[in-house]
Amino acid sequence: MKNLISLVILGLILVSCGPEKPKTEGESQEHPSGKDAVIENVDEGKGVGQVKEVTLNTPLEQERIPRGKAIYEMKCQACHRLDDQRVVGPGWKDVTKKRKPEWIMNMITNVDVMLDKDAEAQKLLELCLTRMPNQNVSLGDARDVLEFMRQNDGEK
Repeated sequence: MKNLISLVILGLILVSCGPEKPKTEGESQEHPSGKDAVIENVDEGKGVGQVKEVTLNTPLEQERIPRGKAIYEMKCQACHRLDDQRVVGPGWKDVTKKRKPEWIMNMITNVDVMLDKDAEAQKLLELCLTRMPNQNVSLGDARDVLEFMRQNDGEK
């Protein structure tokens, strides 16, 4: 029994002394100042998440707009208005003119990581003082919401 305990302790020591696991994208790493810093996002202004590239079509994809509006009414309207009025979250007026479509979709689909690691999302959190909840929006639904936002901003 004593040998078994000794082996378990030895095994734990070896595991804890093993090489450090490599950092993955989005994980913090040691900064020269000694403080944790967020790894710089290669695609500046696109946010943090799986959406790396969005192709926007002109004219708008009309079949997406009613689906995006329905999602807005069900999951977003309680906190966001379609004008510039801030309720719990910021108003949506001109959001597609201020933010890249990738950033918008990453904010919708990957809100927790965005609020933790994206500088612009953190500024919004400071302004609104309330974390946006994760609504479990799929990529397809987020694309529909984006198209609805584009229409709200006057795109045709």
